[in-house]
Amino acid sequence: MNAILTVANKEFHDGLRNRWVMSISLIFALLATGLAYFGAAASGQAGFTNLSTTLVSLASLAVFIIPLIALMLAYDGVVGEDESGTLLLLMTYPLSRWQLVLGKMMGHWMIMAFSTIIGFGLSAIIMGLFSDNTTWSELLKPYAFFITFAIILGWIFIAIATMISASVTEKSKAAGLALIVWFFFVFMFDLSLLGLLVGTEGNVNAELFPYLLLLNPTDVFRLIIISFFAEQQLTGLMAVAQHAQFSTFSLILSMLAWFVAPVLGAIALFNKRKL
Repeated sequence: MNAILTVANKEFHDGLRNRWVMSISLIFALLATGLAYFGAAASGQAGFTNLSTTLVSLASLAVFIIPLIALMLAYDGVVGEDESGTLLLLMTYPLSRWQLVLGKMMGHWMIMAFSTIIGFGLSAIIMGLFSDNTTWSELLKPYAFFITFAIILGWIFIAIATMISASVTEKSKAAGLALIVWFFFVFMFDLSLLGLLVGTEGNVNAELFPYLLLLNPTDVFRLIIISFFAEQQLTGLMAVAQHAQFSTFSLILSMLAWFVAPVLGAIALFNKRKL
């Protein structure tokens, strides 16, 4: 365990030196505060409005920005060390392969968690100070719930990025695959499901179809956030999922499965990697 924490501590401090923490925190804080304040601009209003609407809107924003940042943060975690010639040096230390790759992932998880808490936490503080409609007690629990699962979403894509990094031999290939993964989960997956609905004119298995959304961690994340606010009106594929009546507990289990699977995959790929 000490070996894993040592590697994780190195990765975290590398992130501090490379200003990853500061950059990610600033991005989250600016986007979250801007969305919270101008989210109702389309209806002719500006200012901090309904909390549930704000957090559901933030969830829609998070599924675009968090996976991209997580993938860019970790895509070169293994292959970058290999190209620079430091991977072999690291393997001379008294630690196993699984400890090294898990330590690197843990370091990136620490960066993502710290940045997410700081960034979205700052927006929560600003909203609490300047909102006339929301008290601190009403703000704390929903924001904590949102931040917790935003962190887990980031951790999932860090693990996926580590899988990619452990499976290729060039950073350019890792970067390209990371962008393809981001494009697939954020855009193509839902578009494909919508295309299936349109192509079949809605004649698909109404009981099975909503479960296809569980194959995408970004959709699971959005469903978890929406399920926290029972009064929120659902649209698009989220409205289709409403018919399946997923419980929050089952959605959380799906999210955890999405976290565990790529972690195990990254460890397995790194164990098979030729050094």
